[in-house]
Amino acid sequence: MSFMSPFLLLGAAGIALPIIAHILNNHKFQHTDWAAMRFLNTAAKVKSREIRIKDILLLILRCLAILMLALVISRPLVDEESSVLSSFGERRAGVIIALDASYSMLHKDGAISRFDRAKEKVKRMVANLTPGDPITFLLLGMEHRIVLRNRAFHSDTFLEVLEEQVAHPEALDLDSVPRRLRELVDEMDAPQKEVYIVTDVQEQDWKLGASRLKYALKDLGDSAKLVMVPVSGSHENLSITKFEFVSGVLRKDTSARYSVTVNNFGNQPAVGVKVSGKINNITVDQQMIPRIAPGSAETVSLFLSFQNPGPARISAHIQDDDLPLDNIRRAVAIIRDRVSILCVDGDGGQTFLSSALLAREGGVEEKDYSVTTIPWVNFPAHDLSLYDVVVMAGVPTITEDQTKKLDLFVRKGNGLVWLPGEKTKWKSWNERAKLGESSLLPAELEGVIKTGGAMGVGRPLSLDIPEHSVSNPLRSLSEDLLSEARFLKVYQVNPSPNSTTLLKLAGNAYPLLLEHSHGRGQVFMFTSLAGTEWNNMALTPLFPMLLQQMVTYLTSREFEKPRLVGNSLKLSYVEEPDVIEAVFESPSGDSLTVPVHSHRNQHAAILGQADEVGFYLAMGTLQSPALPIAVNVDTSESMVKCLSAESYDETFSNTGVKIASSDDELEASIMDSRSKISLWKFFGILGCLIMLIEGILCCRLPKGKREVPVTKGA
Repeated sequence: MSFMSPFLLLGAAGIALPIIAHILNNHKFQHTDWAAMRFLNTAAKVKSREIRIKDILLLILRCLAILMLALVISRPLVDEESSVLSSFGERRAGVIIALDASYSMLHKDGAISRFDRAKEKVKRMVANLTPGDPITFLLLGMEHRIVLRNRAFHSDTFLEVLEEQVAHPEALDLDSVPRRLRELVDEMDAPQKEVYIVTDVQEQDWKLGASRLKYALKDLGDSAKLVMVPVSGSHENLSITKFEFVSGVLRKDTSARYSVTVNNFGNQPAVGVKVSGKINNITVDQQMIPRIAPGSAETVSLFLSFQNPGPARISAHIQDDDLPLDNIRRAVAIIRDRVSILCVDGDGGQTFLSSALLAREGGVEEKDYSVTTIPWVNFPAHDLSLYDVVVMAGVPTITEDQTKKLDLFVRKGNGLVWLPGEKTKWKSWNERAKLGESSLLPAELEGVIKTGGAMGVGRPLSLDIPEHSVSNPLRSLSEDLLSEARFLKVYQVNPSPNSTTLLKLAGNAYPLLLEHSHGRGQVFMFTSLAGTEWNNMALTPLFPMLLQQMVTYLTSREFEKPRLVGNSLKLSYVEEPDVIEAVFESPSGDSLTVPVHSHRNQHAAILGQADEVGFYLAMGTLQSPALPIAVNVDTSESMVKCLSAESYDETFSNTGVKIASSDDELEASIMDSRSKISLWKFFGILGCLIMLIEGILCCRLPKGKREVPVTKGA
């Protein structure tokens, strides 16, 4: 026999209390006989022997009652097969049920989803629970949600709660599962502890994850019986994994090209996949992918035309399949009436900039696209609200007021392109570009360095991030054209922590083009000139392509990048808002109030977590219109292939995890897990019977009378 709380057996020492009371109650007084009472005393002595025997019987019963109480609170356990007392006990256990609620569980095989089948498995588990057993029920996902925590089990209540649960549009954070379950196991007080993980055992998660988590799973198995309950299903699924802006200008009465990538995660080819592009839920383009091979992806272009200015809700769709949640991808774009660029010339004669910006195929100037060039001395008096992008080239220095002016311009969602010049006072720029803890520019300048070789030939550039929207079009250039641009001098820079290097010089780590986000806008920074003194870039096809792509990128900046379910949503303010709270309206229509926080003269409202897919609406002030934010699913969950039964032993070997694939295996695992029998109820009933018998004896048996001292009479 073992005990859950062996230290409480010390309560058995309470047996001494009735014994001490009995001894004290039988203390004999010294007395003197009275001649007239001699015959009565003889009869009393005979009666006293009977009473003493009955007192001893009551003493034994009281001691046994205290012993039963000590056994009850120490909760004795016996093995089912090793003790005759096991037939008097009951199987009891503390159970933790972890149900996978990630969105792959919504995959259907016919009319029923994996999640519905998983709930049926849970019902079979709890059918073997004893009322009053502690139970913890949680849903696994990106954030593990505890539905019931260490509650006494009641069948009807639990089943009612179970029916209310739904899967969530989020991925499974497998790494945190063992740690979370261990915390719940440690806080549970039960004779035996069982943990059941009900999941579709996605191969991409568990095949690598289990091997990575073997130590954690084994540690969990040492504290509780750990059972994996797989819910398998078909592998077939199509998903839109990418939806990206490629080219064009997001301007009224123009078109833009978006690329849509569709993955086939199944074992069968997908034929005739129709891809639709929608703006504000109206279909504007459709394309057909003839065939997508198993395990591969195909990309198609959608051409979306914009008729009205303002924020546009853009989405790509494919036809519904067994997992509809990942068949839509969303984005938001701000459509402008026109694009205006201000070129600030600091060196005088920077004609390369305007020529490159206005260069168009066939020499045709685009409607609603203008470039204005001014000398830098006129910049202070210029109204930046008339422009979308400012290009500063060779400006020697700026004042603090001009820095604040540019800061406000960019933080509102506009763009800045900065290029140095021969007369650039780099130390002054480092000082004036400072904005508290941050800087207007993506890097600090550290002086000019020569990059030309011994023969006076400059270094070519290389693409540091080829997939970026700005550098991606350069990949279409041949190697000869790309290496045609040569650089003799650049500024050595110290990039800020939040900046990104897009282009650098080949053969070394010197950045050539950097960017960083600033408020709602973006800043690009070159480390070489726009003229021909340090390089020949302006004389190559690369320069107009690069500049125009940067303007396209800056003017097509979305209000917020698309987010994933589980990400936070941030609404930044350019100036101090006129409200203390912002409101985020969820796709389902719920209004979520979020306080506006201020830090280092920056104002923002942050919604901690997006729980739904679709378009959230952020309402920041009383006057400003609501701005949409796109929220998508994490497509890592779209690969719904389940771990095969043959892989279970390899994946979960040496972890202590038992696999219960069938209902019979689940039933056997439950019975095997509950090998110990709890006897606390048996000893509790026995103690109550002893107390009842003791009470009856106290009432029915005559009470003994204590002998009193008697003195002689006269």
